[in-house]
Amino acid sequence: MSGSRITAVGHYQPARVLTNEDLAGMVDTSDAWITSRVGIRTRHIAGPDEPVDELAAHAAAKALAAAGRTPDEIDLVLVATSTATDRSPNMAARVAARLGMPHPAVMDINVVCAGFTHALATADHAVRAGGAERVLVIGADKMSDVTDWTDRTTCVLVGDGAGAAVVEAAAPGAADGIGPVLWGSVPEMGNAVRIEGTPPRFAQEGQSVYRWATTRLPEFARRACEKAGLTPEDLAAVVLHQANLRIVEPLARRIGAVNAVVARDVVDSGNTSAASIPLAFSKLVEQGAVSSGDPVLLFGFGGNLSYAGQVVRCP
Repeated sequence: MSGSRITAVGHYQPARVLTNEDLAGMVDTSDAWITSRVGIRTRHIAGPDEPVDELAAHAAAKALAAAGRTPDEIDLVLVATSTATDRSPNMAARVAARLGMPHPAVMDINVVCAGFTHALATADHAVRAGGAERVLVIGADKMSDVTDWTDRTTCVLVGDGAGAAVVEAAAPGAADGIGPVLWGSVPEMGNAVRIEGTPPRFAQEGQSVYRWATTRLPEFARRACEKAGLTPEDLAAVVLHQANLRIVEPLARRIGAVNAVVARDVVDSGNTSAASIPLAFSKLVEQGAVSSGDPVLLFGFGGNLSYAGQVVRCP
């Protein structure tokens, strides 16, 4: 079976920026309170005329252009999202229509904040099994649609955006560009992160998630490195789900990736759920913080309580 690799990435964020000072005029909070607890300073918020599939399509178009691919060359579109407003057509079908794709397979994957790394693993498996040659993998969420803007414990966290990757079959004999996935869930803690109700609203048990992430995830991340035949010291970068800077920083330290650049996009973008990992990864590539071929750990965690991670090589 042929392995797979990421050939390009891309990202997109809405133009509107919501600052901590803006939030202080909406709820009982302050810049000092927000930065001390979650480390976020700004977030991008989509307007009512900017649906999730539009955010996703913008990011996808950038990734396709960077890969030198046209929409008709894509066999499979996978969109990780938990903020789709309709059941059908799904987000992947809508993105395919926006991009003018003629006949791709289209699937949505709802694993909330771990959605992108689940989707990336699914793309890798599809390529290895011969089910697809080129896959467009997107993480996109419009968290502002499911946020109670009167709840200061959650509204300070969220942002909107999308990130995408083009996954292709690796050349025969070439090293794999996407390592084996380490994934799973903690069903008994499934209610720790929720988007439910009518209308749906985001809620979480913040302390439970913090304790679980900072104590259990370092082991899982090290196992993902081991499955790729590497140690944490070999990593050039670590891109964790951008939930909260107070989770990202201690978790990165406990993984032991002492030589790695640690993505801290949460400071500028907030928690964008399934978009957070590809958004942060794409920015590192764009900024030149990582080089082609560098090993990077991607690790998502959150709703369900699900987790998934793998080591990839930079495009």
